Amino acid sequence: MNKEELMLQKRLIELSNLSYKRDIVTFSDFLNLNELNILHTTPRDLFPSRYETYGGYEPAERQMVAFLPDALYYDYRYPISVLRISPANRKFAEDLSHRDFLGGILNLGIERSCLGDLLVEDSVCHVFVTDAMADFICDQLTRIRHTVVRTEKIDETAFSFAPRLETIKGTVASVRLDTVLSVAFPMSRSRLTGLIEGGKVFVNGKLITSNGYRLKEEDIISVRGMGKLVYQGILSETKKGRQYIQVGKYI
Repeated sequence: MNKEELMLQKRLIELSNLSYKRDIVTFSDFLNLNELNILHTTPRDLFPSRYETYGGYEPAERQMVAFLPDALYYDYRYPISVLRISPANRKFAEDLSHRDFLGGILNLGIERSCLGDLLVEDSVCHVFVTDAMADFICDQLTRIRHTVVRTEKIDETAFSFAPRLETIKGTVASVRLDTVLSVAFPMSRSRLTGLIEGGKVFVNGKLITSNGYRLKEEDIISVRGMGKLVYQGILSETKKGRQYIQVGKYI
């Protein structure tokens, strides 16, 4: 691990120790896939408190960690707020993308670690943020590019998300990580191998660097910079012994 990764690991261990010693729930900021992998690969005996992760909805990619004391007999909530950002007047609104919304928020001086996932559809964005930043963003975020926007906090219990998936089917010799990726991302075997061995591929939030990693049904695969998909299983077997599989690619 590099210096920044070691500092993150140290911070997570400190949060776990604080939870254990004070008998309270402690939370991290939002962690990206690489940071979550550092959490999951740190030996469990370094964390005196058990932990859970959550990003505001299922299945969030960026998530907070909650360290929980053993004597936890009360309900708790993650300090996550859901904001809805929408054009004030759709008639004059631009076609805003994920990058546009993220850039607009970061231009307020917000750290990326204070933001979870951004879900964009039809130029409307739902973004998960730390409670501490929610009111500030609502007050200050009034424009994305040239579009005037309205930013408001919504009831998290009323929020629901159903991912849109493109169904893709294909045949593979076996249900290995590299072959399943080749169905969703048609590219050369050498490029796929480079992505996996280069630390760009995560399965259920854990970094996987083995091309031959065996997938299970409903595993969620994230490829940094390229997107996310869910392996949905084997549909049938061909006469030549190849497997006809289905994946859902997040749109």
